[in-house]
Parts: sequence; structure tokens; C-alpha cells
Amino acid sequence: MFTTMGVNDVQKGVMMGTNEKNKDEIIEITTQLLNEYNGDIKKITSRLIAEKAGIGLGSINYFFGSKENLIAECIQRIINKMLLGFTPEIADVTQKDGLSDEARLASWASQTFDFLFENQVIAGISILSDMQNYVADSNSVYTQKGFVFALRGSHREEAKRLLAFVLVSAMQTAFLAKDTTKEILGYDLYSKAERDQFIFDTISMLFHGMDHREGAQNES
Repeated sequence: MFTTMGVNDVQKGVMMGTNEKNKDEIIEITTQLLNEYNGDIKKITSRLIAEKAGIGLGSINYFFGSKENLIAECIQRIINKMLLGFTPEIADVTQKDGLSDEARLASWASQTFDFLFENQVIAGISILSDMQNYVADSNSVYTQKGFVFALRGSHREEAKRLLAFVLVSAMQTAFLAKDTTKEILGYDLYSKAERDQFIFDTISMLFHGMDHREGAQNES
């Protein structure tokens, strides 16, 4: 009895490991296709993914439920990888880099904004998906948490989170309205210089507002 259970446990472990490997391979192939087709998911069919990955068509639904879920997971990994490119490990948050919180956040936010415009289809899918299902492990919240690491001063944690939330929300809304922001806000976001100016102006307003709010609370 105990021997049979042990063998079954080993078999289950092997199957789980194989499933995870197969799942990761499908994600890797799909990510390559996203890059190859510049994020145009209409051209990336389930059949194409299955052929490239050397799997049965039903494997996509088995592992992910749908092609859309698979695409969403690939996009999340792409964006997470981008964020990890400039977000430090928690242990390194206090390391001096010669930048003020404002300048550091502006640098990170500019990199993120550039990524959105360099990967417009992928970014659009990610943002709209998050807005429909805004959860704690979404790309939007992950980005906010990354931005909080840029704020190393003595501001309250709640104030840092609020600033990051407002900044990411402003960037996402501006991105979705990119074709009309020149008319609405006066910034041509297709221009790198004007994107950077939008980030600088937004962060400046948020920092002054945060400083004023905390000062008022300290006086009360």
C-alpha cells in the first residue's frame, strides 16, 4: 500500500514537471511569435502556435484555457521582464545612485512609457485587460510597485503608493488617448521629447501635491 502510494506520488511529480516544461515551451514559442508579428495577435492563431511548438491544438486549451489567456500570460512576462530591467532588488533600494526620488522616478517612468510606444499592440492589450480585471498581480499593479522602489525618501508608504498609482494611471490613460493628446493636453506623445516632458510635468505636479498634503497632515 505504502509502496503504491509512493510510486503514484513520483509519477504525479514527473507529470507535473513535464506539464510545467511543456507550458513554458508554449509560452516561449508564443512570445517569439508576438515579437515576430509585432504583437498583431490576429495573425497568431492557435494553429500556428501549435505547429511552431510541435503540440496538438488541444494543448493550448488544456494548459491555458484559451489562446487569449496564453497571449495575456506572455504579455505579462514581457512587461515584467522590462520592469525588472530597471527595478532594483529590495536589498539594493538604499544604494546611492546620485539621483533624487523625483529624477529617479522620472527615469524609470520614461523607460516604461517608451516601452509602451515601442510595443503598442502588446501594451494596449495589457492595459485594457487590466482595466477589465484590475487585480493585485496585474501588470498595472506590478508597475506601481516597481515605481514605489524609486521613492527612497521619508514619505509615508501610503503616499508613495498613491503617487505611483496616479502616475501609472495617468500614463496608461494618456497612452490609450495617444492620437488625441496633442489636442487634449498639448503633448504629442509620438515624440520622445514630448513624452519625456509629459512624464516630467506629471511627476513634478504629483511630488508638489504629495509634499503639500503631508505638510498639512503634520501640522494638524
